[in-house]
Amino acid sequence: MVRSMTGYGREQKIIDQRDILVEIKSVNHRYYEFSARLPRAYGYIEEKLKSFMKGSIYRGKVEVNVTINNLNGKEASIRADKILASGYVNALRDINKELGLSDDISLSNLIKFSDIFTVQKIAEDEEKLWNDVKEVAESALEKFVIMRNSEGEALKSDLLGKLAKISGLLEKVEKAAPQTAAAYYERLLTKLKEILGDNNIDEQRIVTEAAVFAEKIAIDEETVRLRSHINQFIELLEADEPLGRKLDFLVQEINREVNTIGSKAQDLEITKCVVDLKSEIEKIREQIQNIE
Repeated sequence: MVRSMTGYGREQKIIDQRDILVEIKSVNHRYYEFSARLPRAYGYIEEKLKSFMKGSIYRGKVEVNVTINNLNGKEASIRADKILASGYVNALRDINKELGLSDDISLSNLIKFSDIFTVQKIAEDEEKLWNDVKEVAESALEKFVIMRNSEGEALKSDLLGKLAKISGLLEKVEKAAPQTAAAYYERLLTKLKEILGDNNIDEQRIVTEAAVFAEKIAIDEETVRLRSHINQFIELLEADEPLGRKLDFLVQEINREVNTIGSKAQDLEITKCVVDLKSEIEKIREQIQNIE
């Protein structure tokens, strides 16, 4: 199955008094590259997510955003050191008395002394939290994969259309190729008749020259290999595995055969076909950069 490297999936659930949101998006990349944004306290989840996603994503730059909100408001406990607070109050009043200031000490004054308060995060069951996040991530990943598959089918349809064009152009090349040697023979014979007239023309020599020329411009091997590559490309589009790198290699081989045909071409019709072939190959090359 053809899968695009571009995708997006989102899921949000409330599990065990936690509002958990997972967003997954990806773009093209040569390898599997993963990054995640999570609340600092839950950083340990990143590696777990990376391994979990890798089971379904083989290529692409993947970004995952996770937010976790505790709905019961019990993320941490805050304790006040009353003895220390009393010490601050007494010290402030001594200053007021010594400097003759008014005693306007209030709670807002004490808040500025951060050492009075101790914030202690409530211990959580990390494995339980990971399983909750994983449950949400599974749903987001399912939507993500569906989108990738859908875009992949569109890519597949487009590629098959371009391969059909290439096959049609190749048929034209194969029909034109045999005529090239015959045309060379006629041109050579006509030229010699213009120079020598009807006398002293060694037709066997002309036939030999035409045969040598035909051997130099023969493209049978190239067209056979080109058809083989096209058929292999079509077969790969049906395979249930990551295809991008294999298709990229095949496109290079297809382009190599077309270049060889172009270098041997001695016919205007074949040259035109080669130009069109290269245009379609370049379009395919661009499209497969989106395939996983």
